Amino acid sequence: MDNFQIETAQNVSIHQNVANVSTRIGSFVLDLLIIVGYYIILIWIMNALDLPPSMDLWFVYSILGLPVFFYSLLFEVLMNGQTPGKYANKIRVVKIDGSKPTFGSYLLRWMLRLIDIDLAGGSIALLTILLNGKGQRLGDIAAGTTIISEKKRISIHDTLIADIPEDYVPTFPQVTTLSDTDIQSIKEMYSTAKRKGNHNVIVKLHNKIIQITDIKTELKPIEFIDIVIKDYNYYTQQ
Repeated sequence: MDNFQIETAQNVSIHQNVANVSTRIGSFVLDLLIIVGYYIILIWIMNALDLPPSMDLWFVYSILGLPVFFYSLLFEVLMNGQTPGKYANKIRVVKIDGSKPTFGSYLLRWMLRLIDIDLAGGSIALLTILLNGKGQRLGDIAAGTTIISEKKRISIHDTLIADIPEDYVPTFPQVTTLSDTDIQSIKEMYSTAKRKGNHNVIVKLHNKIIQITDIKTELKPIEFIDIVIKDYNYYTQQ
């Protein structure tokens, strides 16, 4: 699945890892199993009560079925863009522009599930996701949302050592005032913030580094932190 980059109001560029189709289908199946389990327990309880058939009984069944009807909407609102299935697979609904989805966004994508998933058995959603390039089904396109993966990708960038070219020229010698512990914390917070799209954290981290090192720069926060990490590794590897 493709990744995409967004530019926030704070001029922070953030790369989003779009959740792949197989992970989304797996999350859907997990949620479906939870719903089936709920129905099994519900039917078992109602049978155990041995209530006679009546209009009142069907009304009770209708009321007890509401959690299933509103399942994805309720959980995405209460769990900040996740259902239990999405939580298990570490994926989340987010806005394309990097902001947190509103209730209206969740409501709109839930309403269009009728077309995306229910009426066509998910074929329309699958086709739209594959063609769109940003992991969006029709409901996401209408709501301005997508689903990203929050799984951490382990690479050399997740360690203290940064991959820098042999002819690298450092920009900020002031980074030597930082310690190994400082730079490791910076890398971890920076990587997590980029992965989750938390541009406010990136801006705060940028301001904190400037406060500690007294560096003067006009670079965007994400560019500045990248250079700080590389500069630190350059000086400490000499």
